[in-house]
Amino acid sequence: MNSIFGLSHNLTLIIWALVCIVFLVVLIAKYKWNPFVTLLISSLLLGFLAGMSSPDIIKAVTSGLGGTLGTIAIVIGLGTMLGKMMAESGGAERIATTLVDKFGEKRVHWAMMIVGFVVGIPVFFEVGVILLIPIVFIVARKTKMSLLQIGIPVLAGLSTVHGLVPPHPAPMIAIEAYGADLGRTILYSILIGLPTAIIAGPLFGKYIGKRIQVEPPAELAEQFASKATRDLPGFGITLFTILLPVILMLVGSVAIIADPDATNGFTQFAQFIGHEIIALLISVVFAFYSLGFARGFNKEDISRFTSECLAPTATIILIIGAGGAFKQVLITSGVGGAIAEIATQANINIILFAWFVAALIRVATGSATVAMTTAAGIVAPVLALNPDANIELTVLATGAGSLVLSHVNDAGFWMVKEFFNMTVPQTLKSWTVMETILSVTALIFILLLSTVM
Repeated sequence: MNSIFGLSHNLTLIIWALVCIVFLVVLIAKYKWNPFVTLLISSLLLGFLAGMSSPDIIKAVTSGLGGTLGTIAIVIGLGTMLGKMMAESGGAERIATTLVDKFGEKRVHWAMMIVGFVVGIPVFFEVGVILLIPIVFIVARKTKMSLLQIGIPVLAGLSTVHGLVPPHPAPMIAIEAYGADLGRTILYSILIGLPTAIIAGPLFGKYIGKRIQVEPPAELAEQFASKATRDLPGFGITLFTILLPVILMLVGSVAIIADPDATNGFTQFAQFIGHEIIALLISVVFAFYSLGFARGFNKEDISRFTSECLAPTATIILIIGAGGAFKQVLITSGVGGAIAEIATQANINIILFAWFVAALIRVATGSATVAMTTAAGIVAPVLALNPDANIELTVLATGAGSLVLSHVNDAGFWMVKEFFNMTVPQTLKSWTVMETILSVTALIFILLLSTVM
């Protein structure tokens, strides 16, 4: 009787969550309501429908919004300043010109996928988007190619690495929970990640880019457009400036892998400078010199650049925060737990099980990291009962599942929507489909690899 009641309660929670998601999409897509306001209303509605008390709903909304923006708001602010310095100095123009010259206009989207994959190795997805969006805008303008044909490969590269490749936090959580070998996991993740990123990136990007034509947001396009009539900065110093946060984060990741307990001072220092906020702050200050003073700008110019670039990001930051509030209500109301409990009762292949559990939690909560973390706790005991299973491939299956079907409860969904100036339906047809292709393709490659491993 208790199990029947529990199943009924879980299904009810899931139904209410679906109702609120449909409500959210319809208000924004059809009736053109402001996404920030609509997300907050949907968060409150879900809380009441799920039986949460008023104080708990308010706490979930405020903590979700604040928790999401605690890091992302700083990252967007600093990253936008870095992008502005690249634009004003001509650095973004230099990188875009070099990529086009080296790869040719017809193949530049392949180069953008590789850039996203490499840059994404040590940085979080949001940081990678902020770092690379000025280059995406300028490459699209120079080549006259669709913005999505250039942007989707970058997003695919960043997202693939985020979900599959250590030392990203989500894969590392599963590696620790399952007791997987780090070296083999990295090897398998690259073998699976590269072809997956190719299919979801350049190939799908070329397809969808012909069907959805969008222009960058006017203010951001103007902000990231090169205004310098002087000589462009060198490719080397520009590349080093944009990769400096990547290098610092990579140093922090390597240090903690080599010294997990952080017993020496260097590891602690490397962790500090390798944190995304500190790494970006150091890089922005360095850019003031390398792309500012060294290019002939004075302190008044740099102060003006860094002040005026923040205004266009205000709407983006608020919408991302509201997405975090909706996600937190989904988690606090028990929707994520309900899905996990139902998935646990499934009797399927362990790799499919790991993917399925992570996918359900991802759809419910909108967070790849939450999906990976929660799924690891559910899958680990089941994995222990399957001694013949390939542990490293199970890690990757969990990561692949955590990427599927990004939609309106995912902060990344709103970030991509706003930066690429798309409607909700356009974002669902492009970004959401790309994430799903990436997830399912990775699962197929994992299952194929499992037949020989």
